[in-house]
Amino acid sequence: MSRRVYIETYGCQMNVADSELMLGLLCREGYARADDPADADVLLVNTCAVRDNAEQRVIGRMGELQRYKRKGGVLGVVGCMAQRLGPALLAQVPRVDLVVGPDGYRNLPELLGLAQAGDRVSDTEFRSWEHYEDVPPVREKAPTAFVTVQRGCDYRCTFCIVPRTRGPERSRKLADVVREISGLVAQDTTEVTLLGQTVNSYHDGEHDFADLLRAAGQVEGLRRLRFTSPYPADFTTRVIEAMARTPAVCEHVHLPVQSGSNAVLKRMLRRYTRERYLEVMRELRQAIPGITFSTDIIVGFPGETEADFEQTLSLVTEADFDDAYTFKYSVREGTPAVRLRDHVSEDVASSRMARLVDAVRGNARRKNIARVGQIHEVLVERPAKRGDLQLARTRTNQLVLLDLPASAIGEYHRVRLTGTTGSTFTGSVLLPALAVL
Repeated sequence: MSRRVYIETYGCQMNVADSELMLGLLCREGYARADDPADADVLLVNTCAVRDNAEQRVIGRMGELQRYKRKGGVLGVVGCMAQRLGPALLAQVPRVDLVVGPDGYRNLPELLGLAQAGDRVSDTEFRSWEHYEDVPPVREKAPTAFVTVQRGCDYRCTFCIVPRTRGPERSRKLADVVREISGLVAQDTTEVTLLGQTVNSYHDGEHDFADLLRAAGQVEGLRRLRFTSPYPADFTTRVIEAMARTPAVCEHVHLPVQSGSNAVLKRMLRRYTRERYLEVMRELRQAIPGITFSTDIIVGFPGETEADFEQTLSLVTEADFDDAYTFKYSVREGTPAVRLRDHVSEDVASSRMARLVDAVRGNARRKNIARVGQIHEVLVERPAKRGDLQLARTRTNQLVLLDLPASAIGEYHRVRLTGTTGSTFTGSVLLPALAVL
């Protein structure tokens, strides 16, 4: 009987892709996937280290998973939190047997063997050459997929733990990325999202991100191409031209800004100004009509004054974002920002957060109400969380609820947007003769 492995994933799309990679490695060694921890011989939690509350949640979850650990079984922590804490995590959570960082997954079979023999082991070494090119990920069959094109980060934003948990930036060879995309399309995936920490800084030594977009967009059968997360200062003229001239590239960019204040951006060590950020948005809008934007914004960063925060609010209006992910700054051990002075009080940060959320939601609702009645092409992605509806997505990244059967997942339809809650739309499918493109 095959040994069975259960993997629970927290955090970003990169962690989702890494879990698929680990399954590929272990299935190649004779493991089978378990969907229930009670059925597993090996329990792995793939972790995020971006925020402290995410780590605390994982530690609590490890305590819950302990009760499923069989005699001779293994309970392990993998991913960014494992990389950050290293062997200290073995002491912090006594029943954890295994700690492995993102560059150590290739050694999982050997490390699991040691753990099953009673050793408590860790591997948090950075390996700048590791891209796992010979490991086919094990993915759920789906119309959409993530493809990692870049690992690590060379930027040193003062609030960010990623360089410490994922190491230096390195890019996969363009031909290897295209080969993986071609394999996905052969299995009926028609939308791919390219993943990298600063994905538009991609360079494999010969090809840049513009080359990658053009090459990926030429894969026959690929209908949609997305990427995340780009860095504002890395949108070159070549990249913008490639986006505009590659039909598969979707008309949406998630463009993290973090703050609207130049003073705060400087303390964050972001390599652009407010003015340059807005200029990039203008260049993208001019090149790609109808493009939409989402962003990340942090409030309460050390030294942020009321005037700084007002500049962030004014940027939300001037940039006219379609959506934004908002975060209240929290101290992260291991990041340079812990040494900054003038920390913003919790009460002030919470008040600013509430004001920012109101501004973001109000802007998004205004824009979405104006979209009601428009006709869009959508890809039906998955069942909605409630009811018998299906969840679809426009090229511009709006979510649409449709009254379609589950058999419609993977189909493209033309729909009219009939209503909005402020964030999600309802839609009606147009006449069958026009429906499937």
